[in-house]
Order: sequence, then structure tokens, then C-alpha cells
Amino acid sequence: MTFTHYSVLLEECIQALNIRPDGIYLDGTLGRAGHSRRIAEQLGESGRLICVDRDQAALDAARERLAAWLDRVTLVHSNFSEIDSILDGLGIAGVDGMLFDLGVSSPQLDDAERGFSYMADAPLDMRMDQSEGLTAADVVNGWSQDELRRILLQYGEERYAGLIAAAIARRRADKPIETTLELVDVIKSAMPGKALKEKQHPAKRSFQAIRIAVNDELTAVDKMIRAAVPRLNKGGRLAVISFHSGEDRLVKNGLGAFARGCTCPPDFPVCVCGKTPDIRLVNKKPILPGAQELEENPRSRSAKLRVAEKLK
Repeated sequence: MTFTHYSVLLEECIQALNIRPDGIYLDGTLGRAGHSRRIAEQLGESGRLICVDRDQAALDAARERLAAWLDRVTLVHSNFSEIDSILDGLGIAGVDGMLFDLGVSSPQLDDAERGFSYMADAPLDMRMDQSEGLTAADVVNGWSQDELRRILLQYGEERYAGLIAAAIARRRADKPIETTLELVDVIKSAMPGKALKEKQHPAKRSFQAIRIAVNDELTAVDKMIRAAVPRLNKGGRLAVISFHSGEDRLVKNGLGAFARGCTCPPDFPVCVCGKTPDIRLVNKKPILPGAQELEENPRSRSAKLRVAEKLK
């Protein structure tokens, strides 16, 4: 299968990382290595790039895409939430920059057999790491109606979460829902006619919610932010691209906590905690794609880039 791959906010990320030729960098969401290639190009012989992905297919493809720089690249099959164990395993105390491009990658969406897409029929899978056990079929057929309603509402911001969860429960009572288009059919059957006429595909929000649940994505993002900042060297940069409001909220709040400093109650006359900020927020507001990128890659339209710099 031939993929067309766009690295979201590529130039903005490279500028944000402020790359030094002799620095150590970590790309926690390798994908098809678009960001990693640009980082590797700027490294000298003493520089190092650690590329992490939970999808083995991404690591396999990267060996070719990064062939010219493999002397300074380390490929790691892991979840980006495991930063501490990854760096400890490599004997690295701190890095000079980290990049995380959250969510599902374009090749995963475009490979129908992975089960991420609501546009082609395939087994209900949606696992980013295919060595893990939980699949979308397990969630759809095994989780309670109340739990399905919760994830559709919380992770997908689906207005018709209750109706869709009820429809899934009714359909699976007759037989398991096994494929993506079977699930699309159930989702559409539960929604009012006006919702089916909206520009956005009626199954988009539900598929997003189930994918997030299968891969426990929000837990991973929260854990990543908590681990990443302490492992940055002084002056190191952390750049995070999010596509979902829940992800962006975790990133914003997590970075905000590290940037806050004093935690004393507001009514204290003087600071007694002695806490100072760990990072500074390079941009107060998130960086968004420009008009040209939106035209070339419509999937970038919900992307938000937040950047922080380590102070100590």
C-alpha cells in the first residue's frame, strides 16, 4: 500500500525544538518519521535521536526512511508514556528536546485492515500496538451500555452518545458487531435524520472515542507530560501536538502546573513553599496550522502545538 504522508506543523515543530547539532532528542510518536527526518538532518555525528512508537509497522518503515542517519538514531518499540524506562534503559539522564504528535497517524487511518477507518470495511481492531490484547471489538461487544455512553460522550463529545450506546447494546444482543461498517450502520441507525446530513461523517466522533478507549490514549498523555518535563535538560524544549480537546486540555494543564511555581494559598502574605517554575511556556497560546497547510492536509485542521522550555 502506498501512503501519502504529511507531517503536521513540521516547520513549526523544528523551529520550536531549537535543535543543536550535538544534542539528544526524542521523537515519542515516530509515525512515518517525517518529523524525525528533519530532526536527524540537523544533527551532527555527536548528536542522537531516539525514535519511539508503539506501532511496530512504524518502526519497520522508519529503517528505510531514516537510513541515512541510522548511525545517530535509536528505534524503540514502546509507549511514549514510558519515558523514564526508555531513557533509563538507554543510560540517558536527560535530553535536549522532545516531540509528541498525538493521536492516530495517517498511515494507520489509510490502512483499512487496521480498523481505524469508518470509510472501509475491516475487523474492529483499532490497536496502535497490535501486540496488545484489547481491541475495538472487545470494547463494542463487551463493555456495558453505561460505559459505552461515557466514552462516547467524554472522548468523542458525541451529542447522541446515549442513543448510540443503546443501539449498540440492542444489536450485539442478537450477534456480535464484528466489522467497522457494521458499527457504522449501528451508529447511523441511532442518530436523527438531521445529524446524518451534517458535513462531518456521522461515525467520526464515535470511532474517535472507541480508538481512544482501546489505546488508553488520555492516560498515556497525562503520564507522558508528568515524565517528560523532569527528563529535559536545562534549556531543553518540549513540543506537543494534540488533535482532540481532551488531549489538549491535559497538555495545557500539565504544562501549566510545571510553569506555575509557588503553590501557596492566595491569602498567604509571603511564599513559604519555595517552589519556582520548572518551565516557561514559549507560546502562551497554541500554534495552529496556516492556510497553506490546511489546504494541503485537511487532517491538520484540529492540530494545536504547545511548546515549553526547561528552566532548571
